[in-house]
Amino acid sequence: MSHHHPHLSRRGFLVKSGLGLGGAALTTGVVPGMGSFGAAWAADLAGDVNPLAPKQPHFPAKAKSVIWLHMNGAPSTLDLYDYKPDLVKYAGTEVPASFLKGIKTSTQGGVGKLFASNRQWKQYGESGAWFSDLVPSIAQHADKLCFIKSSVTVGATHDISILKLNTGDLNPGRPSLGAWVVYALGSANPDLPPYVVLYNGKSEPTAGSVNWSSGFLPAVYQGTAFRPGAQPIFYLERPEVRSEGQQRASLDLLKKLNQTGAAQYPSDSELRARLRSYELAERMQTSAPEAVDLGKESDATKKLYGLDDPVSASYGTTLLRARRLVERGVRFIQVVSGAPEGETEVTSWDAHNDLEKNHGTMARMIDKPIGGLLADLKQRGLLDSTLVVWTSEFGRTSYGQSGNGRDHNPWGYTQWLAGAGVKAGFTYGETDEIGLQTADKDKGVDTYDLHATVLQILGLDHLKTTFLNNGRSERPTVVYGKVVKDILT
Repeated sequence: MSHHHPHLSRRGFLVKSGLGLGGAALTTGVVPGMGSFGAAWAADLAGDVNPLAPKQPHFPAKAKSVIWLHMNGAPSTLDLYDYKPDLVKYAGTEVPASFLKGIKTSTQGGVGKLFASNRQWKQYGESGAWFSDLVPSIAQHADKLCFIKSSVTVGATHDISILKLNTGDLNPGRPSLGAWVVYALGSANPDLPPYVVLYNGKSEPTAGSVNWSSGFLPAVYQGTAFRPGAQPIFYLERPEVRSEGQQRASLDLLKKLNQTGAAQYPSDSELRARLRSYELAERMQTSAPEAVDLGKESDATKKLYGLDDPVSASYGTTLLRARRLVERGVRFIQVVSGAPEGETEVTSWDAHNDLEKNHGTMARMIDKPIGGLLADLKQRGLLDSTLVVWTSEFGRTSYGQSGNGRDHNPWGYTQWLAGAGVKAGFTYGETDEIGLQTADKDKGVDTYDLHATVLQILGLDHLKTTFLNNGRSERPTVVYGKVVKDILT
C-alpha cells in the first residue's frame, strides 16, 4: 500500500519535467543500469507510453515465444531419458564412495542402495537418443530435441528449488523469467496478456503465484494465471443484468479514479498495472474466450493432444491452449504439470516411494500431449519461432528411498529444449556412470545458465537486460549465468 509523502509528489514533478539529476536521467534513458527498458518504464510513470508496447531486442531473435513446461515435483530423468546400464548392473548394492565425492547437501532420506526401475530402453531417430518406454510419444521427436544432461541447481526442497527455477532466487521477491521477458520485449498482442500461466489439476501449483510474479519490476509484467476447466478466466464475461453502456461507464469511472491515484503516487507501479489490467480485461472479453476455446479444433487435433484419454485430457488441454496462445502472439507461456483428472494418490512427479506407479501415471499424462504439441507446432510452421523448454526443479537420485522410490537430486539431471534457436538431435553434457552427478563440472548447466540461454534465443543479452531497483542495477541472472553456446544454432 502506498502512503502520501512529500517526496513522492516532488519525484513525480521531476519525472514529468525532466528537472534535476534523477528526473533528467529518467526522461533521457541514461540511468545507469536501466538502459532503454528502464527509460520506457519511467516514461510510463509520466503517462507517456504503454509499458507493454513492443520493444526491440538487443539482436535478431531466433524465437518469438516460449512454452516453459515445468514438470512439477521433479521426475526421475534416469527413468525417462538418461539410460545407465551400470545402474541396472549394480542395482541393490551400496553407492561407491567415489560417486558421492563433492556432495555436501543432505537430502531427505539419506543414501540408500542403488536402485534401477524396471524400464525398457530404446534408441530413436538419427541422433540415437535413448528413451524409456514411459515416453514413447516424446521419443518419436528425438531428432527435434536438444538435451542438457548436465543440469545442476542448489536447494533440495521443492518450494525453494521451484522458486529458483522460475525466478533465479531461493527467496520470494525477484521477478520470474517470464516477467523479465515481457519487461524487455513488451506484448505482441494488445488483446491478450503477454505472459500466461496454465496448469492442470485441482489446485494452484506448488508455492503459487510467487513463481510468476513481477517481483521488483512494475506489476504490469506479472503472469496471468488461466485456471483449468471450461472457463479458465473467472469473471471475464459481462453479467447479463449489466448493459454494455453501464459497463463502459463503470470502467471509465474506475479509470478516472485510478488515474487520480496514479498522478498522486507516480512511483506506484501497482496503480499503473491496475489501469492497464482494466483496459486489457475489457479487450479480453472478446479475444480471450476465443483463444482458449477448443470447440473449433478438429477431433484429430484433440486426439493428437490426448484429449480422448481421461489420464492425459486435462494436461493435453493446457498444451493445446498453449499452442493457440502462441498463434496469437503470447510471449511466454508457463505450463505447470498437475495431477490427472480424478487421480488422488499421484498429485505430482514427487516419487519418494512407489516410483513405478507415480511415473507410470504422470508419464501417461504428459507424454502424448507433449508429443502432440511438438508435432502440431512443426506442422503449423510454429516450431521455427517457438522455443519449448522441458524442465524441473531438480532430478532424482540413482540410489533408492523407501525401497521403491528416489530422493531429490540437484547434482545431475536432464532437461531439454526444442524449436527455435537450438540444435536439434543434440546432447550437451552427461552424468556419471550411475547418473548421480554431472560427469564434467565445467559443463554443469545451472538455472542461471538456462535463463541466460533462453533470453539469448529471444534476442536478449542477459547482462544488458537490467532494471534499477533501490539503487542497484538488477538483471535476470542476478550475478551469475552464462549462455550455453554449444547448444545454439
